[in-house]
Amino acid sequence: MAKGDLLIIGGNEDKTDEKVILSKFATICQNRQGPIGIVTTATAYPEEVGNEYASLFHTLHGTKPLLLHLDSREKADDPELIEQLSSLSGLFMTGGDQLRLTSLLGGTTFYKHCLKEWKGGLVIGGTSAGAAVMSRLMIISSKISKKQDVSILEMGSGFGFLEDVIIDQHFSQRDRFSRLMRAIALNPQIIGVGIDENTAIWVNSERNQFEVIGEFNVSIFDGKTSSYIDVAENKENMTISDIRFHTLGEGAIFDLTKRELIIS
Repeated sequence: MAKGDLLIIGGNEDKTDEKVILSKFATICQNRQGPIGIVTTATAYPEEVGNEYASLFHTLHGTKPLLLHLDSREKADDPELIEQLSSLSGLFMTGGDQLRLTSLLGGTTFYKHCLKEWKGGLVIGGTSAGAAVMSRLMIISSKISKKQDVSILEMGSGFGFLEDVIIDQHFSQRDRFSRLMRAIALNPQIIGVGIDENTAIWVNSERNQFEVIGEFNVSIFDGKTSSYIDVAENKENMTISDIRFHTLGEGAIFDLTKRELIIS
């Protein structure tokens, strides 16, 4: 079977009006039998957040979702998860803390079988922190140390559904242009994808292409062909020349292999 699609959301998606993005996720999950599983590991409010998404997907998808409150590695290693994951049409990861997601789920029975099911057609979606973990390399955080007056960009390993890509979420709303540019300067072979709030990319995993859906934009940074990069260690200043940049609106299709716009 073909790998499942991915729906990667920049956070703060509409949950009250037209629900365009969540409706799209529910629709693409219809290609496979079973309910949608909701992973609440990232959030500090699993019951509240889980129940909100469960209510939404019950209405949009027509089946009662399965809530997966995996707040320890012991729970994520429960053998019963194998059967539960095999019964799902889609898996959705909520927002919160992406490091919590990877530290509690990475390498566990849950993660290994999730990867296996995705390769067999399971649709996977995530918002905010649930979006950040989609790539092999992820941004954990960025901060400025007032004591030392230096910028610190912390990166780590994500779940690896996307290779050669770094995802950044809440992109325009939280002014994350510089931090994604820095991440690409440090890893020029990787494409940076900055996704605005209430905006998502719908990834065809087999073709390695995505389509933009939602209200705002997706920003693409490609440093592979850059002619000059100089990043000062632990400081804000950097010099980058000839980096390729794309801004994509709803309906635009981008090929991650060819690194080019297909159609708008």
